[in-house]
Amino acid sequence: MTTPAPRFFACLPMYDLPELRQATDAWWRGLAGHLTAVGLRDVPETLTRPEGEATPLLAEPRLVIGQTCGYPLTHGLAGSVAYLGTPRYRAPGCAGSDYRSFVVLRAEDPAGTPADLHGRRAAINSWDSQSGMNALRALVAPHARAGRFFAQVLTSGSHRGSLALIREGRADLAAIDCVTLELLRRVDPGAIEGLEARFETPAAPALPYITRHGVEPGLLAALRAGLTAALADRALTEVRAELLLDGMDFDRAPDYAVINDMERSAELLGYLALA
Repeated sequence: MTTPAPRFFACLPMYDLPELRQATDAWWRGLAGHLTAVGLRDVPETLTRPEGEATPLLAEPRLVIGQTCGYPLTHGLAGSVAYLGTPRYRAPGCAGSDYRSFVVLRAEDPAGTPADLHGRRAAINSWDSQSGMNALRALVAPHARAGRFFAQVLTSGSHRGSLALIREGRADLAAIDCVTLELLRRVDPGAIEGLEARFETPAAPALPYITRHGVEPGLLAALRAGLTAALADRALTEVRAELLLDGMDFDRAPDYAVINDMERSAELLGYLALA
């Protein structure tokens, strides 16, 4: 017998490392309890995890709460989801609810400036990543020549995969989300062994929490009230600390325009795509 799909679902895939799934699940259970307490019905008991790319799942109208990268928010998911809030993370590279990427190289790499990376092999997690692709493009665009900067761009599927490509010698560098980098330092230091965070990319608002498009104002307010209560719940202090989650701002939707600004600035320099 086929199990019917849940009426609604929640999906928090962005920092859902295997080593942190118990913490992510605990965060959702606590948050779901607070959402129920503020009067929401049909709150999912467990998280839905995508089998592949998260973006198509997050675009579904059954979404209660999700988290996405900023680049899909302004591109692939534009018009399909509604902004809920911008998390604050306690990690090097974060400032309030802004975050950035670090360009990671092998420790022995002699590059002293971003311009020195010309002609190297870059690894990116995906082509619709703010931290792995768009921020890196913004950093190197002033140094591109005839629309090119790198000798090769490899797609790894994840920040962790990009780091593995560098360690294996198949790539020379990658721009890694500063929150992911700090989480890996804690749960899998071997992932960054022999590597060094050398340069910083421009900052952008952190990976947003979202809900389905067209959500009515009353429900949006209830979702934010539940999030606020969960973020203040002392019983969830250790879980939030494990996930580096330090709060949330709810008024930053316009600030994600900086992602489009980075893209346009690179294009004005003739650097239309990371290459």
